[in-house]
Amino acid sequence: MRLRRAWWRRPDTPLSCREVGRALQAYLDGELDDDSDLVAAHLEDCLRCGLEESVYTEIKASLARGPAETDPEAIARLRRFGTELAARGPGVDDSR
Repeated sequence: MRLRRAWWRRPDTPLSCREVGRALQAYLDGELDDDSDLVAAHLEDCLRCGLEESVYTEIKASLARGPAETDPEAIARLRRFGTELAARGPGVDDSR
């Protein structure tokens, strides 16, 4: 994939946050062709875009690890809560 830059921008100028935002997923997936150095430079200098990159990277790593083990006791508590809530019916106010 090639990065689309505005027609009026010189090719040697740094990328804007908007340009990096459009190309970030391709960059993280290794699908960005010649412009990956420009994106990397922007991510290094821009706190906001760098944070977005780290969040996406952590999400991808989490998904790659697969589903987490769920505590059976937590599931049992949620089921009890749901059953009690359904038994009370709609419109019951427990906030008092």
